[in-house]
Amino acid sequence: MKGKIDLGNDNITKLLIKLAIPAITAQIINVLYNLVDRIYIARIPDVGSLAFTGVGVCMPIIAVITAFSSLAAVGSSARATIMMGRQEHGKAENILGNAVTMLIAFAIILTTTVLLFGEEILLLFGATAETISYAWDYMSIYSIGTISVMFALGLNTFIACQGKTKISMISTLIGAVLNIILDPIFIFGLGLGVKGAAYATIISQTVSAIWVISFLLGKNTILKIRLKNMIPKMKIMLPCLALGLSPFIMQSTEGIINICFNTSLRNFGGNSAVATMTILSTLMQFSMLPLHGLTQGAQPIMSYNFGAKNADRCKKTFKILVTSGLIYSMLFAGVVMLFPQYVAMLIIPDTAVIANSIIPMRIFFVGTTIFGVQIACQQTFIAIGNARTSVFLAIFRKIILLVPLIYILPLFMENKVNAVYMAEPISDIISVITAATVFYFSFKKAMSKIENSKIEDNEMLKSN
Repeated sequence: MKGKIDLGNDNITKLLIKLAIPAITAQIINVLYNLVDRIYIARIPDVGSLAFTGVGVCMPIIAVITAFSSLAAVGSSARATIMMGRQEHGKAENILGNAVTMLIAFAIILTTTVLLFGEEILLLFGATAETISYAWDYMSIYSIGTISVMFALGLNTFIACQGKTKISMISTLIGAVLNIILDPIFIFGLGLGVKGAAYATIISQTVSAIWVISFLLGKNTILKIRLKNMIPKMKIMLPCLALGLSPFIMQSTEGIINICFNTSLRNFGGNSAVATMTILSTLMQFSMLPLHGLTQGAQPIMSYNFGAKNADRCKKTFKILVTSGLIYSMLFAGVVMLFPQYVAMLIIPDTAVIANSIIPMRIFFVGTTIFGVQIACQQTFIAIGNARTSVFLAIFRKIILLVPLIYILPLFMENKVNAVYMAEPISDIISVITAATVFYFSFKKAMSKIENSKIEDNEMLKSN
C-alpha cells in the first residue's frame, strides 16, 4: 500500500525523518498549550506579572498530571510495539485496553486530590500571598479537565507507536489551535482573566481527547480500544508501569524540582527570581519536548526491531537518534545563551524581569548543550524494555544530583541566586557522562542477547 510504513524493513534514516518530524512538531505544538496561556496572562492589564508568576507556580502540578499520563501510557505503548514486532497483536491490544483503565483511575485520583488540597499544594510550590489567588483560579479549573489531558497525551502515544505520527501530530494540533483561538476570547473578550485561560485549555484538551479516542475506535487504527481488554490485569499492567516509571520520574520530579527552585529563589531573590524561573522552565520545555518528539519518532522503530530481534537496525536507529539529538540540543542552548534578552521577550514583556533573566539563562542552559545524549540513552532503554536502567538514570540526575545541589551551592557562593541556577548545568553534565557510560555497556549486552537469540531461533528452524 502506498505510504505504508514498514518498521522492520524501510530505510532507517528516511523512516526516522518520516516519524520524527510530525512527532517533534506535535511536541512543540504541545508546549503551546501552557506557553500561550502564559504569554496572554502576562499581558493582562495591571496584574500581568503577578498573574504570570501565579500560573508559573501551577506548572509542577501540571507536570505531575502529565507524568501520570506517561506512567500509564509510555511504557505501555513501548511494550505494545515490541509485541507488534513479535507479531503478537492480541497482546498489544490487551496492553492498550489496560492503559485506558490506568489513565481513568489516575485521572480520578488526581482530580480529587487537587480539588481538595490544591491551595495548600500551591503554597508549598512557591505561591505567595500576592500570587495564590491567580494560581488557584487557574488550577481549580484546569484540574476538572484532568481526564481529557490524560487521554489526549496518553492515548496519543498509541497512535504514534503504530508509526502514525502524522495522525498523532494532528491530534495535538487540533487542541493547540483551538487553545490559541479561545485564549484571547476568554481572557480579554469575556474578561475572565486567568480563569479564562484555564477554561480555554481544558476545552481544547477535551476536543483533542475526543479526536484521539475516535481514531483508536475507528477503522484506520492497527490497535483498537476494546471494552473486553479494559479489564485490569496485573500481569499486563505491572511491566508497563515499570517501564513507564522512568518518564514518570522525569516529569513528576519537575514538581519537586520547581518546589526546590521556587522556594530557594523566593528566599534569596523574591518574586522577581521566581518570575525568572518561570521563564527558564518555559524554555526548558522547549529544550526537552523536541528531544522527546525525536525519541518518540525513534521508539516505534527501536521497539519493533527489538521485538523482531533485529540488532543491526536497533544499533543504526540509536546512532542516528543520538547524533540528531546532540545537534539540536547544542543549537538550542547556543541561541538561548547568545541572545537571552530576545528569547525572554517572546515570553514576557516586563523589561525588569527580562533584565534579571539574562545571566540566569546563560548559566542555566550550559549543560543543555550536550543533553541530547542523555535523552537518547534514557529513552532507548525504555524502547527496548530495560526499565531498571532507565529509572536509575532518571533518579540519578534529578534526585541524587540536582535537588541537593540547589541547597548546597548557595552555601559556598556569594551570589546565592546564581548559585541556585548553577545546580542545573552541573547536574546535567555529570548525568550525561554517567548515562553515556552506563549505556555503552548495557546496550551492548542487550544487542548481544537478541543476536544470540536470533541465531538459536534460526538453528531451531533449520533442525526442524
